[in-house]
Amino acid sequence: MPLNATKCNALEIDTSEFREKFPDTAFKIQHNLRNEPAFQLSRLVELAKRLPSDQVEYYAGNVSVAQRKKEYPKNGLSTVETIRRIEECGSWMVMKNVDVDPEYGIFLRTLLDEWYGQIDPRQLQIAKGTIRREQAFIFISSPNSVTPYHLDDEHNFLLQIRGSKQVNIWDQKDRVVVSEAEMESHLQFWHEPDHDRYLPFQENFQQRAQTFTLNPGEGLHFPFAAPHWVKNGPEVSISFSITFRSAMCDRMSQIYYVNKRLRKLGLDPAPPGQPGWRDSFKVGVFNFARRANKIVKKATGRSNHGVL
Repeated sequence: MPLNATKCNALEIDTSEFREKFPDTAFKIQHNLRNEPAFQLSRLVELAKRLPSDQVEYYAGNVSVAQRKKEYPKNGLSTVETIRRIEECGSWMVMKNVDVDPEYGIFLRTLLDEWYGQIDPRQLQIAKGTIRREQAFIFISSPNSVTPYHLDDEHNFLLQIRGSKQVNIWDQKDRVVVSEAEMESHLQFWHEPDHDRYLPFQENFQQRAQTFTLNPGEGLHFPFAAPHWVKNGPEVSISFSITFRSAMCDRMSQIYYVNKRLRKLGLDPAPPGQPGWRDSFKVGVFNFARRANKIVKKATGRSNHGVL
C-alpha cells in the first residue's frame, strides 16, 4: 500500500494518484471485497433467481476480440446452469443493475461514497451534485473467456473478486483505434434501436494498448469512452463493476449526438474539446431539441428520440 494512501472501509486509495489520473487515465486501486460472502457463486445463483430476466445477459465466452454483439453465440444453458457450470461451460455472464437488490445496493453506495470523497472539489463537472445513473454490475466468467473490443459511456471502476483477468485498454483520444464517426455512434446521448457497443478491431491496434493484470483485491478505473477488451485467466473470474455518469459524460454525449446528425448531412463536424464556441453551441442545440422533443412527446404521446 502506498505510504500516502487513505485506507477506507472497502477501498485503499492513493488520493494524490486518484486526483492526478481521474477521470482521464486508467489506473489500479486496491479493495477489501475479495472475501465477501455475497460474491460466492452459491450466493450469486440466488441473486440471479431474484433478478428480472432482462437484467441477466450471458453468452459463449470462446469468441474473438473482434466479435460483434448481433452475432454473439448463446451457450444453450439457463441462467442458473450457466453459473453452476461456469468452470467448464465456456461462458461469461453479466448481472446488470444489481444495486436494485438491497444486499448489493449497499456495496454500490459504500464504494461510490468513498470514491466521491476522493474527487477534487474543483472538478465541477464530476462533483457529486452532477452525478446520475449510479449502477452496479457483476461479471461471472469461465476460464480464458474473452470480452470483445468495445467502449462504455460512463465512469467505471472494475473490482476483481475471484480469479484474474487481463485488461487491454486504449487512450480514448487515440483516433487510430477509434474514429470520430465511431465515437459519435457509440457515445451519442440516445442510442438507435440497433446500437452495438462493440467496435471493429484490427491486430495492429494491440501494440498501442496499455495492459493491466487484475488479481483478487485489485481494481481498475476505466476512463469514459476508453476502448478495451478483456481476457480471463485460467480460473473462474468474478468481478464487481461500479459505474456512474457525470455532467462531463452528458456534455460529451450531447456533442457527439449533434455531430452524428451533422455528419449525416455530409458535414465534417469538429470533435469535442475544440477551443471557442462550438461545444457550447452544440450543447445548446441539443438541449433546445430535447425540450422540443418533450413537447412533441407530450402532445402526441410518443417519443421522437431519433430526430434532431
